[in-house]
Amino acid sequence: MKLHELLRLIAGVFVLVAVVLGAIVHPYWNYFAAFVAVNLIQSAFTGWCPMMVLLRKLGVQE
Repeated sequence: MKLHELLRLIAGVFVLVAVVLGAIVHPYWNYFAAFVAVNLIQSAFTGWCPMMVLLRKLGVQE
């Protein structure tokens, strides 16, 4: 899997897990989903994403 596909997969899993945990465990998990959403929005404008930096360091192909 290439970098951008893996990034979208990770973001989707993070949001889905956070929403489920927010519904089942505690509503504060929704803040994590909001954090992921804010990072996605800022990366759309800046082209920089913290997860991409991490994935590149782990050797994921562009």
